[in-house]
Amino acid sequence: MAPEDTGSTNTVSDLADLKTLAGGEAAAPAEAQDAPAGFTPVVSNAPLREQELDKQGRAYATGRRKDAVARVWLKPGSGKIVVNGREQEVYFARPTLRLVINQVFGLTDRAGQYDVIATVKGGGLSGQAGAVKHGIAQALSKYEPTLRATVKAAGFLTRDSRVVERKKYGRAKARRSFQFSKR
Repeated sequence: MAPEDTGSTNTVSDLADLKTLAGGEAAAPAEAQDAPAGFTPVVSNAPLREQELDKQGRAYATGRRKDAVARVWLKPGSGKIVVNGREQEVYFARPTLRLVINQVFGLTDRAGQYDVIATVKGGGLSGQAGAVKHGIAQALSKYEPTLRATVKAAGFLTRDSRVVERKKYGRAKARRSFQFSKR
């Protein structure tokens, strides 16, 4: 179809018409050449990240919660978790704290597949468990970048920034006033 010069605007009803109007050859879209009929490609907005490992084949991450800071190394193994040189059952005696640590593996169906070595400093046991959980989530997303969307959607990659409010002068605690005395 040749463009007609009638003085009015030309209408385009096909890609081939557009190419002839532009003065070039008509080319089929790239998806139509390679893809089978009825196939619609899924386009993800998030770029796929690369796997980040050290020389020993481990993923490293830092987790933080309250005043606790955890350094976490993750590698494939039997599911053994060591915190400050002790087993998790010994270091975190309360079952709820162990449950917090294993939440990431339960969410991603990776329970018993990775060994974790963690060193934790600062804070109490609850804050330390949260820091280890944050570190495990970060390290797992570095070891398996495809799991990042799942872990991020659950909120495990976000650092919980809530910390204890400091005590102010003229107050009994952070906000509590001293007891009022009438006389």
